[in-house]
Amino acid sequence: MNFDYNETQLMIAQSIKDFAEKNIRPYIMEWDEAQIFPIQLFKQLGEMGFMGVLVPEEYGGSGLGYHEYITVVEEISKVDPSIGLSVACAQFFMHQSYLNVRKRRAKEKMAS
Repeated sequence: MNFDYNETQLMIAQSIKDFAEKNIRPYIMEWDEAQIFPIQLFKQLGEMGFMGVLVPEEYGGSGLGYHEYITVVEEISKVDPSIGLSVACAQFFMHQSYLNVRKRRAKEKMAS
């Protein structure tokens, strides 16, 4: 198996690394000391398509896979593990919600 990044993953890794260096690293201590959860940061990540990596495009996500998801979480976590964990959790629950909707719709379709 080849675990090297493909071209898309390299682009995502560089993009999220640049974002984290510019928008996270300078504020880590400020957020930590003031016990601030940077909601605006997560809105920015969403606008860039990094909060719905696993969600299909037809539902407003990026429509990518787990390798891209892990790339996003990994690169953010290199700068601030707590933000990386928050991104991972948010995406996990968003993806689970999407899967539950699909499962419910499939059951409704079978029942009709």
